Amino acid sequence: MKRTPFLILLLILSFAAPPAPPFQEGGEVLIDDFGHPFHLSSPPRRIISLAPNITEILFALGLADKIAGVTRYCDYPPQAAEKEKIGGLVDPNLEKIEALHPDLIIAFRGNPVGILNKLRNLRFPVFVLDIGKSLEALFLTIEKIGRLTRAEAQAARLLESLGKRAKDIQDSMRDVTSRPRVFLALHGQGLWTCGRDSYLNDLLEKARAVNIAGRMPQRWLNLNREQLIHENPEVIFIMAKNEAGFQEARQRLQKDSRLMTVSAIQSGRIHLLDENTASRFGPRLLDALRDMAIILHPEKFEGRK
Repeated sequence: MKRTPFLILLLILSFAAPPAPPFQEGGEVLIDDFGHPFHLSSPPRRIISLAPNITEILFALGLADKIAGVTRYCDYPPQAAEKEKIGGLVDPNLEKIEALHPDLIIAFRGNPVGILNKLRNLRFPVFVLDIGKSLEALFLTIEKIGRLTRAEAQAARLLESLGKRAKDIQDSMRDVTSRPRVFLALHGQGLWTCGRDSYLNDLLEKARAVNIAGRMPQRWLNLNREQLIHENPEVIFIMAKNEAGFQEARQRLQKDSRLMTVSAIQSGRIHLLDENTASRFGPRLLDALRDMAIILHPEKFEGRK
């Protein structure tokens, strides 16, 4: 299966807001994340998801039987593989979408403006969501999808569960006094990482860490070696899709003689962060948060499942 590189997706997601939808009258109005009004009606029966994180949220809301189509990158939960594929995040197939007769299309930042505009011109109801800067923004996204799909009760239960998990993680670290300096390496070449406006920066802060790029007013940026050496992180997280990818990226850092003075490299505190889990703005961000917290503060989670 062809895979779109994560860094390319990050850059795509930074641009391209879609045009406003055709005006509709009557009913309750929900505003999408680009400020466009969407008029709610009866619960949708045939939903198309144009992004993996949207697919995960729909499944988490118990709406599997209403999902008519997903992208080829929608691989979680495993049942997503059974759904009709409509193309990718940036190359959805308009004819395939039309053939599935959706009564709701949920798009995400990065889906092509031209495709979304054509779908609106064909009178398909399209609702666009954006990637947020924090875990709290994820909760708002889930609440919005719950309203959009008329699954408010399911969304409330999911949010209660996720909120409890978040509180349990925070309670475990209530007495943490040290905050390790962390470099989070995104999958790919170079020293790509997350800045202040990324939700990954928020996860690091909630895991009681200091993101060495957290002062940078961007979502994603590429550090140079001099910056990494100067910031001298105590821990490095490498986002990778599997152990082989992690080991390759880890060895690349360890073999760079110019980085031998970096504390995390000297101590070997270089850890895998599952890309599939952490790169999607969906419910599994709680898993990523817990993984970070356990690695950074293992003593606070001893004996806890």
